[in-house]
Parts: sequence; structure tokens; C-alpha cells
Amino acid sequence: MMTLEPPRTLSGNAGKLGQVPDAEVWRAWGLSRSGLSRFLRVAQAEVGLKGEVEVLLAGDRTLRRLNREYRGKDKATDVLSFPAAEELVGAHCGDLAISLETAKRQAEDQGHTLRDELRVLLLHGLLHLSGMDHEVDRGEMAEREEELRDKLRLPNGLIARVEGRGTARKKGRSRFPGGMKERKAKATAAADPDGMTARKTKAKASARAKALRTKGTTFGREGHEVKQHRRGVRA
Repeated sequence: MMTLEPPRTLSGNAGKLGQVPDAEVWRAWGLSRSGLSRFLRVAQAEVGLKGEVEVLLAGDRTLRRLNREYRGKDKATDVLSFPAAEELVGAHCGDLAISLETAKRQAEDQGHTLRDELRVLLLHGLLHLSGMDHEVDRGEMAEREEELRDKLRLPNGLIARVEGRGTARKKGRSRFPGGMKERKAKATAAADPDGMTARKTKAKASARAKALRTKGTTFGREGHEVKQHRRGVRA
């Protein structure tokens, strides 16, 4: 089942959430319940999950509350996954909560539609419900997400963005006027003719990369966190 909370502009006019017609809520976001539900079923089958998945599409305020209550993080996030209790496995896979406001910002940043971003978040959440966790594994979830993303024709996934693989970049004018880059490069070379600074920078980057591969790391940014999860809830 997929539930969509009305935007505050709609709920404010109606007074109560239940008084806003469901069709009006979906139109307000420019989304299709049937389209997202159909994708959810296809992605669920690809992931290998059997049973019902409840999806809540809400705003940052709701996701912030859930993130605070279940993960101790007092901030909004894009997607939260709530795996089902063992006794319900087979009949109920778990629940997903997605922030439409955060998803919209991320879609604009990545250069694709809100619908595509929601599909990316649904796939990411389903993989967590299946038991995968990119924070503690050795890249298995990242590989699986990339494989299914290609199969389902989705844009860059969350893990790929964090790792900097295939991140979409906005086109625009350079911050430097014509010839400025070349002049800056020449000035840098003149100040450091032996290239010592570049070698030191490269050595530091190499050491940091090695440390990340061996010890793991914690990534955080607005809209998405990959940190130690609490009570089985994953983001």
C-alpha cells in the first residue's frame, strides 16, 4: 500500500489531512499512484522480497520526526527502511518512509524528475528491507543496487552518489574567465617548480583512500545519512 500525505498548503486549507481528496494530493505532487505502485512491485520482485510493503510518502517534518524517534537523528532524511519482525516475514516485508521534499531537492540537484528520484529511493529502501546494508558490507549492496538500477533504467543510485561514481553534474559557465585557468596553472607551477605540493596532496589522498577501504567511513549530507543505524531502521 502506498500512502501520500498532502502538502502543507493543501492540508492547511482543508484543516485535516483526511479531508483532502486523495486524487488532489497526487496531482499536487505531479505523481501517479498506479505508476509508482507498479514500479514498486517490479522492483520488489527483482530484489526477491515476498509479502506486502507499506510506503509512506510524506514531508521533511514527518521524516525528521521518524528519524529522531528511531535513529536519534534530529533532521530530515530521504528514505527510512523499517524491516518487518521475523514472525511477519513472508506476509509483510516491512515499511518505507520517503520525504517528498527532500526527494524533490535531490531530483533537481541530479537533473532528473521527482518520479525518477522516488524510484531510486524505493529501490534503495527495498534492498535494505532484504537485509543488505552498505555501511557494514564489503560493497555487495552497492553492486546489487547498480545492477538493478541499470536493469530498471534508473539514474544514479544513492550509494553511487556518495561514492562519487557517475554523479550527474549540472552544466554551466565556468567561474573563471577565459584563460584564467591556464594562468592559474602557470602561477601554481612557478610557485612550486618541483611539484612537491602536488605529490604531498596525492600521497595524502592515497593514504585516506586506503584508510576508508580498510576501516570504513561515515558519510553525511543534507537529505541523506549513512551512519550506524538503531533498532533495525536503515537509511
